[in-house]
Amino acid sequence: MPLVLTAGVLTCGSASSQTANDVFAARWPANDVTGTIGVRTVPLPTPRPQPRTERQAALTPPALSPPRPEPRTALVKFASAPFPYNGTVPTTGEPFLNVTENGRKGHRTSRGGVLWESTTFGDNRVLLHIPRGFDVTRPAVMVVFFHGHGAELTRDVLNRQNVPEQITASGMNAVLVAPQFAVDAADSSAGRFWEPGGFTRFVKEAGAKLAALDNRPAAAARFGNLPVIIVAYSGGYVPAAYAIRQGGLGKKLKGLVLMDGLYGEMDDFIHFIRNWKSSFFISSYTASTRRQNMSLAQMLKAQHIPYDTEIRKNLWRRGGVALIETENTVRHRDFVTEAWTGNPIADILDKLD
Repeated sequence: MPLVLTAGVLTCGSASSQTANDVFAARWPANDVTGTIGVRTVPLPTPRPQPRTERQAALTPPALSPPRPEPRTALVKFASAPFPYNGTVPTTGEPFLNVTENGRKGHRTSRGGVLWESTTFGDNRVLLHIPRGFDVTRPAVMVVFFHGHGAELTRDVLNRQNVPEQITASGMNAVLVAPQFAVDAADSSAGRFWEPGGFTRFVKEAGAKLAALDNRPAAAARFGNLPVIIVAYSGGYVPAAYAIRQGGLGKKLKGLVLMDGLYGEMDDFIHFIRNWKSSFFISSYTASTRRQNMSLAQMLKAQHIPYDTEIRKNLWRRGGVALIETENTVRHRDFVTEAWTGNPIADILDKLD
């Protein structure tokens, strides 16, 4: 049956961190706004007529447990967010902010255009979501979602791609953490995730912010130590590659999902497949990345690494690789909601056991 999600509280960080020059104040609600973000209906994955495993029973909130508070969904400012970023670009060694004009700083892209820090690389907010029934004292997982080009957290990740709702619809004991990268721009810069250990620092801070959102600040370490699954859509593949290469998370990274996002960084993804054998790797694609996925398939065959062409159950136990081609009617823009199935993120979580 369909799941109706009513989002909870929307907060936007410390009021003292906003100034009259904060251009993002016009995009987001004022500080400490309370109310519903929206109500929508999201279909649950099709139930399977098989008994639940012991781990699935642990991850799924018990049917007879008393109702927990409403789901909590918030935009929260992070010190370790990808942006703002004043460091260098690792591939060139040059400053990321390499353009100055009339007191403004910006980044000149490989296409020759300039993206300004004040409008594109100044948002340190992160979308957090804790579903109703989530219990951090039980086996759980943190899903970290990396959006693609031309995205804003509220307009796209929350309202168009329905990522928080998919987390809830899965029925699994999972939370969502989705950082803002370049705001509404065709850019895959990773910002602080380029730095060694940058992703680990981000996950640790996410633990503290999730604990505060759950009104359980003493549980910060427990939240921060949850196993992590990265879901990277489209241009989010670059931050995903650096999270693997030097993010420092180690074996706590239990899964990596590329959603029509295998545009490059192939060596990093091969490295993950070969060295994180207890974790899983999924790449699903349209014609946009078909050539790269076919190349990856050939590399895997050459190295005698097996892969599936569908997502099978028991991802936690089996690990492994899946390369999934979608129907030619599937659109790249809609991939987060319509891929090999509707609500594909919910489908992956449903197949952890």
